[in-house]
Amino acid sequence: MSDVHSLLCLSAVPRLGPLKIRSLVAHFKSPENVLKATPRELVRVKGIDISLAAAIPREIDRQFADNQLSRAEKAGVDVITLWDDDYPDLLKKIYDPPPLLFVSGKLDPRDAFSIAVVGTRKPSPYGQKTAASLAAALTGLGLTVVSGLARGIDTIAHITALDARGRTLAVIGSGIDIPYPPENRDLMRKIAHSGAVLSEFPMGTKPDAPHFPRRNRIISGLALGAVIVESLEDGGAMITATTSLDQNREVFAVPGSVFEKRSSGPHKLIREGQAKLINSVEDILDELHVKLRPILKRDRVKRPLPPLTLFEQTVHGLLGDDPMHIDAISDRARMSTPDTLVSLLSLEFKGLVKQLPGKMFLRM
Repeated sequence: MSDVHSLLCLSAVPRLGPLKIRSLVAHFKSPENVLKATPRELVRVKGIDISLAAAIPREIDRQFADNQLSRAEKAGVDVITLWDDDYPDLLKKIYDPPPLLFVSGKLDPRDAFSIAVVGTRKPSPYGQKTAASLAAALTGLGLTVVSGLARGIDTIAHITALDARGRTLAVIGSGIDIPYPPENRDLMRKIAHSGAVLSEFPMGTKPDAPHFPRRNRIISGLALGAVIVESLEDGGAMITATTSLDQNREVFAVPGSVFEKRSSGPHKLIREGQAKLINSVEDILDELHVKLRPILKRDRVKRPLPPLTLFEQTVHGLLGDDPMHIDAISDRARMSTPDTLVSLLSLEFKGLVKQLPGKMFLRM
C-alpha cells in the first residue's frame, strides 16, 4: 500500500509522466525512496532536469493520495502498480505502461489471451454484424475481448462477449468512477462483474479528448492483436492500430465496401501492408496460432458453443471433419442455397466452420 500511496503522490506532480516515474523508481529502487530524495539526488536521473527536480518535493500532495485511496475503497476499486504480480504481463511489455491502474472487477490469467475489437462510434449494419460475429467467435474460443467502451463497435464487442458468458475488458479515458459515455454505466457494472474495467486516470477525472489516445495504447497493450472493424482514416480506432504496430502487436482489418467511408481506415491499413485482411476469426487464429496454442488446446473443445440461430445449429450439425459442398449442405438442411451460405458465413465468423476452395466447408 505504501508503494501505491507514493506513486499516487508522484502522479500528481506536473510534468512527471509514466516514463519519468519509471526511471525514478528504477533509480531509487522504490516509489517511497523517490519521495525521500533531495533535488540534488533527483537531478541525477535521466530526464529529470533541474527545475523538475526542484518541483518534485514541493509538489508532493499526500492529501491527494489519501483522497484517491479513500474514493477507490468506497467504490470497490483496486489500485495496482506496474510492479505488482497481478499487473497484466502483456501491458508491462509496452514502451510506456502506466505505473498505476485503477481496476473495477478482477483481472485473470486468461486475459493474457486477449484480442482487441475496436471501430467507429457510428457503424453500418454490416459493421455491427461483423463486430458481433467476431466477438462471439473469440469468446467462444475462450479468448478475452478488449475494447474501449465507446459507442458503436466497442459497445457491441463488450455486449456480445457478455451475452456469450465470456470475459471482456474495458479501458476508459476517464476516472473509473466517471462512466463515459454516460449511457454505458450499466454496461460498465456488468463488465466489472465478469471481467474488468480499467483506467490509468485518477478517480474523479472527467473525460477529455487527449485522454483517449492514451487510453488506446492500453487497449492494444492488453491484447495480442487488434481488429479494426470500421473506421475513417483519421478515426480513433486507427490510433489503436498505430499503437498496436508500435507495440509489435498484430493488426487485423475487416474489409468493407469501397463506397463506404467507414471502411476507408481498414482499407488503408490493408493497402499499406500494416494489417492482415480477415474474412473470419480463423484468419486471426492462423496468425496467432503459436501464441494462442495453450488456451486453444485447453479450452476449444470444452467451452460451449456461442449463441447460434436455429438455421446455424442445423447447418453446424451437418458438418464434420470431411469437406462438404454447399449444394449437399443445402439439400440436407432443406434450405435454399443463399440461406445456407448466410449461415455458413456466420458460422465461419464465429470460428466454427472453415471454407475451402470450391465452395467446400468443414467443421472446425
